[in-house]
Amino acid sequence: MVPTLNIVGAGKVGRVLGRLFAASGAFSVQDVLTRSQGSAGEATRFIGAGRAVAGLDQMRAADAWMLAVTDDQIGPVCDQLVAAGLLGGGVLFHCSGAKSSLDLQLAAEAGAATASVHPVRSFADPAQVAERFDGTFCGIEGDVRALALLGPALAAIGARAVPIDAAAKTVYHAASVFASNYLVTVMDAALRAYQAAGMSEETARALAGPLATETLENVLRMGAGRALTGPIARGDMATVARQQSALDGWDGATGELYRALALATVDLARRASPGV
Repeated sequence: MVPTLNIVGAGKVGRVLGRLFAASGAFSVQDVLTRSQGSAGEATRFIGAGRAVAGLDQMRAADAWMLAVTDDQIGPVCDQLVAAGLLGGGVLFHCSGAKSSLDLQLAAEAGAATASVHPVRSFADPAQVAERFDGTFCGIEGDVRALALLGPALAAIGARAVPIDAAAKTVYHAASVFASNYLVTVMDAALRAYQAAGMSEETARALAGPLATETLENVLRMGAGRALTGPIARGDMATVARQQSALDGWDGATGELYRALALATVDLARRASPGV
């Protein structure tokens, strides 16, 4: 028998996973609850399966429950499910990158097997993500019984499950912020600095593109330590000091960013060349 799946919170992530689970046969999508029955109906149409419901009181028992709600709603919704006696001994998992299965503790105490599954993707275009999901990494952690059900389901939709430590879940999510969000911030500083030197924004992008792309490729191919070049890697701290002074005079916030990154880069250089 194909295990049944109820979905609470069917925004972009919930809709994509629901669609993939249903299409692969990993789960039979049963009941779908979102903020309104109208949006739940839209979600079931995107998923291609399931019944839109207006409240928890309309949801049936299921083998698994997926919470694809916002982080601040994970705890309250979990508590509501437990209070309603809906979980039984089933599996309850959420899709947050920042929170762990420990946030489902009340459900675990009530006999449910709990876990978290975090797809490491941008879900800006759900239809495109659903079409190109194969090979997507998913950080997973939780109860052995929950993972025994979710592991094969993730494999069925082409996910690459990566076990993580529940106690380090916030640090894990911060890693994605560094690799994505803060990378954008650093590139913004570079582009503005190029423009401050007299270049147009278009020229700044054209100049920075090959350098940034090659550097990222080197990091992914060789590791951060071996990919590091530039004045700090050479030990040219006089150049670093001149750049720091110039940036402090040009833009204080960018100067502070450079100062913090310089300290971190000095540490990286030391780790890359131990004993030097």
